[in-house]
Amino acid sequence: MLAAAAVVIYASSLASAQQAPQSQTRDHLEHRFENADEWAKSFDDPARDEWQMPARVVEALSLKPGEIVADVGAGTGYFTVRLAKAAAMPKVYAVDIEPSMVEHVQHRALHEGLKNVVAVQAGADRTNLPEPVDLVLLVDTFHHIPNRVAYFTRLKTVMKPGARLAIIDFRKGAPAGPPEEFRFTPAQISAELAKAGFSLATTHDFLPRQHFLVYRAK
Repeated sequence: MLAAAAVVIYASSLASAQQAPQSQTRDHLEHRFENADEWAKSFDDPARDEWQMPARVVEALSLKPGEIVADVGAGTGYFTVRLAKAAAMPKVYAVDIEPSMVEHVQHRALHEGLKNVVAVQAGADRTNLPEPVDLVLLVDTFHHIPNRVAYFTRLKTVMKPGARLAIIDFRKGAPAGPPEEFRFTPAQISAELAKAGFSLATTHDFLPRQHFLVYRAK
């Protein structure tokens, strides 16, 4: 999981979530990511590249020079630094709710000489992005967000007209990742995002463990 989510209350009405064992549900939702240096050992493990395919993901995003990108649920910056090195990106926002992750990304960007990375401390229900962006990327973050329709409706207000929203999240039955009740089909994700004003534009099927869906703001 990349989403550095603090304690959240999962408000989904999905029957599977309602029927999940209380202890398992509570353990996942109360999972914290306070020690960024420790989490970096797994989040940035080179072995992850084999199934996460970060270079191919960035290529598939078809970034254009001058675009402003937001990596929401950036964690330790696994994708942030790769986005920052792609094309001529003037600015990549690394957005996270955990202060330790925000600090970690700041130090990582400084260490790697990436002057176009800006770390942003998010709130529980908003990104706190300071300006409109062209692309928002969420990797293994969608399932952490409570009240998702309201969240993405608000997110759309800080996206430029025609901006894209890329969602990468674990498939049902895939190894590792969150419990099954926190995994969604593309149809379920699209139904929620449609209520927030997004329509599915592109689907990529090359990731072995995750869905890769790209939406546009209507």
